[in-house]
Amino acid sequence: MTRPRFSVVIPVYNAAGSIEETVASVLRQTEPHFELWLIDDGSTDDSLARLHALEARDARIRVVSMANGGVAAARNAGADRAEGEWIAFLDADDVWHPTKLERHWHHHGQDPLLDMSFAKIAFLLGEGDDLARAQTISTVPPDALTLEDVLGENPVCTSSNLVVSRECWQASGGFRQGMQYAEDQEWLARAVNQGRRIRGMDVLLVGYRLSAGGLSANLRAMYDGWQTLTQDYAADFDASSARALYCRYLARRALRAGSSPWQAPRFALVGVASSPRAFFRDRRRGMMTLAGAMVSPLLHRTLRMRLFA
Repeated sequence: MTRPRFSVVIPVYNAAGSIEETVASVLRQTEPHFELWLIDDGSTDDSLARLHALEARDARIRVVSMANGGVAAARNAGADRAEGEWIAFLDADDVWHPTKLERHWHHHGQDPLLDMSFAKIAFLLGEGDDLARAQTISTVPPDALTLEDVLGENPVCTSSNLVVSRECWQASGGFRQGMQYAEDQEWLARAVNQGRRIRGMDVLLVGYRLSAGGLSANLRAMYDGWQTLTQDYAADFDASSARALYCRYLARRALRAGSSPWQAPRFALVGVASSPRAFFRDRRRGMMTLAGAMVSPLLHRTLRMRLFA
């Protein structure tokens, strides 16, 4: 069998309600030279049965079942089996634009020294995979990411957005297992600190699902994980500025996900207190985030999600 260009890795834990739509977005790729690893992380619903049904329909799909070890262990299990030149991660409730892999292939072809790449993200509410209808879309810096970029607002945002060379992956040591939050951010920071080049594309390719009840909605735990992570790099970056940017990011996520109405103002105020200059470096984003956070306790959850999505 010819080695595929891409190995796609999807960790799956109790994702029966979304996994078929997620896999469909991979199978619709205009770049056909990929293998797809579905790693069941000890699901207790019927996810594994659905994965095997998908495997039976397409020879590019391979299923691995393992005891529950967390998302980092599941991603590592898939990436360690990858045969492709490039590894692309996707979470079980997110979706891709049909040109995702093709765009990354050309992007790396234009810059052979690039180790990783990412793109714009559409923040999606509810079902459906029409990225163009999203009210909020992430931004991509024009230059390669710095350590402060990654540890601050982190424009990559989610592992569903990442493509990495197999050589870089193998040299990196993989995701740090045992981390429930910020494991992808920790890996990115480690790679950048090792001199790896990560640069984005100014094109919308990923749909990221917002859920108040999901793992990413536990923003306090994300912040605690971030504080633990940044201790490793205290001598290498401006922690006050990075905290301001990260808290601004968490405040915006609290507004979008419809979490507790008091989370957004708490994160916004911590960010402003940490470094007003960094928080308002992008004046429009800083002012809108602070204003939205301050009024969020007065608004119904559904309205907050619609206004700030």
